[in-house]
Amino acid sequence: AEGFESEMQTRSFAQAIQALLISIIVVYVVLAITFRSFVHPFTILFSLPLAMIGAALLLWITDRVVGLPVLVGMMMLVGIVVTNAIVLIDRVQANRKERGMNLHGALVEGGRTRLRPILMTATATILALTPLAIGLTEGALIAAELATVVIGGLFSSTLLTLLIVPVIYSLLDRLTPTGRRQAKEAASAA
Repeated sequence: AEGFESEMQTRSFAQAIQALLISIIVVYVVLAITFRSFVHPFTILFSLPLAMIGAALLLWITDRVVGLPVLVGMMMLVGIVVTNAIVLIDRVQANRKERGMNLHGALVEGGRTRLRPILMTATATILALTPLAIGLTEGALIAAELATVVIGGLFSSTLLTLLIVPVIYSLLDRLTPTGRRQAKEAASAA
């Protein structure tokens, strides 16, 4: 019976990892269609490793094991973290297309105007999950690991997304037709 349970856990773990990878691919496809770009969705997805850093660190600090609740929390993080990056990058692209701003100006204005909503939603989510993470509710044994992953991932990704995603955006923007055109215009103006 014990071997059967171990085999079922291994199979469930493998299926959860597969579901996590599929969710990342689906998010990329949706972003590519929405932004009409194959490049900038990578900018947004770059916030995911930033979330994994915080999730792993908080799991280590709290001495929690990696199990199915952790993987479910990782899948939740894919949606939550990507949303913050979308809010930022969408504003940057609107600044460039609708307002005709250069790359640097669009990034600065986008970061300034989206900072508050991103911080507010991240803080609200972290505060809402804290009682679950510290075990103040019934059923927290399993859900505490899930909440810990989401809190750690959201904390690190929010801070790092506001700093690193704009840098990645500016680097990857050179691979797009708009970025190459603006780079040529800036070089010829100088």
